Amino acid sequence: MSVGRDAELPRPRRAAGSGHYTSLDIALLAGVSQSTVSRALNGSRSVGTATRQRIETIARELDYHVDLRARHLRTQQTGALTLLMFADPALGGGGLNPFFLAMIAGITEAANKRGYDLIVSLQQLSDDWHGDYLRSRKSDGLILLGYGDYQRLQRTLRELASHDTRFVRWGVVQADQPGLSVGCDNREGCRRATAHLLALGRRRIAFLGEHSSRSPEFRDRYLGYGDAVRAAGLRVDPRLCINARLNELHAGAGAVARLLATAVPFDAVVAASDQIAISAMGSLQRAGIRVPEDVAVVGFDDLPLGALSSPSLTTVRQDPMLAGERLVATLVAQIGGGRSDSVLIPPQLIVRESCGAGALSPSPDAAATRRTARR
Repeated sequence: MSVGRDAELPRPRRAAGSGHYTSLDIALLAGVSQSTVSRALNGSRSVGTATRQRIETIARELDYHVDLRARHLRTQQTGALTLLMFADPALGGGGLNPFFLAMIAGITEAANKRGYDLIVSLQQLSDDWHGDYLRSRKSDGLILLGYGDYQRLQRTLRELASHDTRFVRWGVVQADQPGLSVGCDNREGCRRATAHLLALGRRRIAFLGEHSSRSPEFRDRYLGYGDAVRAAGLRVDPRLCINARLNELHAGAGAVARLLATAVPFDAVVAASDQIAISAMGSLQRAGIRVPEDVAVVGFDDLPLGALSSPSLTTVRQDPMLAGERLVATLVAQIGGGRSDSVLIPPQLIVRESCGAGALSPSPDAAATRRTARR
């Protein structure tokens, strides 16, 4: 049966005495089971896209709405989700990663679409936040943004899992991880960024970012950088790999200072975040090094500030609205008892001015300035 704006649905019976259509009516019209209708309208990813869209269309045509109060009473649920963000004072501006701020809109919209209230909480990493959450029972599930040291976080995640807590976090997707996560394909994103620089003729590419097991996103970005360098028949020069942590406000400037102090030539920088990249660009320019003529720069995240920097920043985009949608969908599927898996979001390379057109020859003055800066 074709259902659309111009198609008139045959009207099924209404529930006796209710005056409203039921999920059973929708199931009969869609040719599926009542449980499939319930999963589809609750956002479960276990229902195929075409089936879900057909069910949603029929529900709109019948002006059917899920009785949230009845559902919550029946399932003994609160009808709320908790979004827990971690503050790091070293970041400034309230201690929040700016990328997480962009993600809030996607999470809020996705929760509202599924009939859930959203409780937003800001915590310090040192607080007993997991104990507070387990005791509060204020919501049906937990979304985690940010975590500091990943090795330390794993212990807490295992504790949450041991209490059958429904939770999902933004971060790397690993086979042996506690619980579920939604994350960007960091390795592929940084591989694309580095390959783009190599295609422009850049050959001495530095990487700025931490790449230890404490920071698995940055580690994956470093691995993607190495993949592209080796695929071009080059070797990764460890002298061009400078540690820079996201939770250090001026990490990019400090990394550039250490890089220049090595006196190792370089013509491009891949930064593990936009914050590091923007800070690095400022430091390069203050040293008399032109971006992109002398050194091309690429970041990661696609923060709004990157498009406004001078020059505008080439970066790898993590879609914050899609990320928010996937986080909520994954958590709601857990709450509903359906199948739920971790999700890997594909990255997108956004090319702007900081890469330029290729490996341009620096002027004699710029080259001399650069040599002086290294000394």
